[in-house]
Formats: sequence, structure tokens, C-alpha cells
Amino acid sequence: MAITSSHVLICRTDNIGDVILTLPIAAYLKQHYPALKISFLCRAYAAPVVKQCNSIDEVVELESFLLNPAAYFAHANVDTIILAQPSKRLAVEAFKARITNRIGNARHKLYQMLYCNRRVRFKKGNSEHHEAQFNFEFLRPFGLDTILEPAAIPALYDFDVPENPEISKLLQPHPFNLIIHTKSNGHGREWPIKHYIALARRLSKYPDVQLWLTGSSAEGQWLADNAAELIGLQNVSNVCGKFTLDQLSSLIDAADGLIASGTGPLHMSAALGQRTLGLFPPTRPMHPGRWAPLGRRAEILCLPVSCPGCKDSQAASCACMENITPESVEKIVLRWRQEAQEEKSEDFPICDSKQR
Repeated sequence: MAITSSHVLICRTDNIGDVILTLPIAAYLKQHYPALKISFLCRAYAAPVVKQCNSIDEVVELESFLLNPAAYFAHANVDTIILAQPSKRLAVEAFKARITNRIGNARHKLYQMLYCNRRVRFKKGNSEHHEAQFNFEFLRPFGLDTILEPAAIPALYDFDVPENPEISKLLQPHPFNLIIHTKSNGHGREWPIKHYIALARRLSKYPDVQLWLTGSSAEGQWLADNAAELIGLQNVSNVCGKFTLDQLSSLIDAADGLIASGTGPLHMSAALGQRTLGLFPPTRPMHPGRWAPLGRRAEILCLPVSCPGCKDSQAASCACMENITPESVEKIVLRWRQEAQEEKSEDFPICDSKQR
């Protein structure tokens, strides 16, 4: 029998990319239950972006929640909790608080069999599903049994990103602004830094194109130590560590495109409807079938066959990434540039002198 609920708490406390790919189930729930209140539990660092999602009524920061879970549950009137990421602590706290519906993947962890009473069962393994599709499994207790196709998921992203005047002023002098997120904090197979340098050099032929290097402060230091040539190029601006996460979303939204491997900002960009290029190896579980950016203007580059180096899951890069050429990426960027030029000419048409 399908559950009824008035307040759902969706829990996803890992990385920003995983959080982004979980948000569509909130919009899907809202479509079917418009009066349903949906709260989202995440780490504090991810909270600013989740707050920009219109499908979420309230954001709960994990660090504050863990100070007194019982007090939160006593006042929040949560009647359903979705453990979209396994967490024994959260499962136990929900059980102790006697939350009416406790949804978790019972095939993933034994404790979810013990503490969850609305169990779903699925295994990721060699599944053909995209990571975002797995999240729809948690909606089966609501009677929602459809696992949406990846192409249908971008329509469920519902972000309202505020314009940041300082960022707009920063980008304004340049007709085409391209964000380059070179590192992945260990979460993706990275495109070689020498290729980013080659790409930047090739794009330097176009004075209207400005590249913006984003990443953490530590990643910015890595670039300073290992890619001084890239940072030193006239058409490149290094803004690593300069923005908070909500400011980064404003930067992505205001720019003209983003390139990255499998990392959080890649999924942010796709979800915001930005031109997005993901660079991937073909090897499971890192392949685009599982982790491609989902967005109306998102695309990927990936070779069809895995290289021997792909077997090393800890490798930062491999021949598959090496063989994605700077020329192939440049071709896509120049197509984006042409699109942006056409869009801006439509927004600001040149008046005919006779009409004036």
C-alpha cells in the first residue's frame, strides 16, 4: 500500500555531484503531491546550492542536525525519511524518533533491514542505470514505480540562481566566458593538464574568448605548482578558491560554458542548463552511462574502448583521457562560441539605418 506523507526529509550527505543528482526526485514528488513539504539534509558546504532549488522547502545542515537529532525530529513533524545515501547514524536516529516511514535500500546495508520499515531493494553494480535514475527507486513506497529515462530528468531541475553583480562585472568585458574546472578532488578520471594548456593556447587565437580556472584553494595551488604555463596565459584567469559554492553557481550561470571531468561543478553546470562538456573514460563505474552530466545543453566526449590503464581505479588519468584531443574539445567550444554570438545578436539586433 502506498504511503501518505506531509513532510519528507531526503538525506544525501556526500559530495555535491551526488546531491545535485538526487534533487530531481524532490521535483518529481512535488508534481505528484503538490502540498508535500520536502526538506533536504546535506553537509553545510552543499547547502547554498540546495537552497537555490525551488523544489526544496527547507535545507537542514548535517553538522547542526547531529548536535541534537532528537530535538530536530521532535519539532520538524517529519513523517517520512529517505536515506538516499546509506547512513547508520541517520537510520538509527530516525528509528529512535519513530519516524512513520523510513525508506532505505535494504540490499545495500544490513542495518537498513533493521531500522528501515519501507525498504526498497536495488543493486548498482553492473546496472545500465545512470546514477540519477537510482534515486527514483526510493519513491516506490509512494506508489511511484517509474524510473525516468536520463533524457527526462533535466526537466526536473528547478533552480533559481541569483545574479551576482560582482561576477557579472567580472565577466562583462569578455564576449565569451568559458569555465575550465581542471581537477576533480579525486572523484573523476582527469583530462591531462597538458591538454588544458594546449586547449588554452589554441583558443588564444580568439580575442573574445576568456578562460576561467575554477577549483578549491588547494587545487589552485596545485595548478600554480604544476601548470604555471596555463595560469600565465593572457586569456586565462585563475579564480580557484575565490568563490563560495553559491557564488560559483552564479559564475557558472552567468558564463557561456563549462568543461570538466566527472566532478560536482560539472553536474551543477548541467543542472543549471549551461553549456556543459564532460570528459570521461569508457570504463565502469566511471563511464558516462553512469555519471554523464544531465542537462538540456550537456554533452560528453568519451572514447569507445577502454585502455589497459583503466583497470587501475586509483589512476588520476589514463590513455582514454589522453586520447581525447585538445582539437576535439576546441571544436565543441567554437560551436558554443558561434551559438552564443547568434543568441546575443538576437537579443540585441543591429537596427537598420533607414529604420532609425
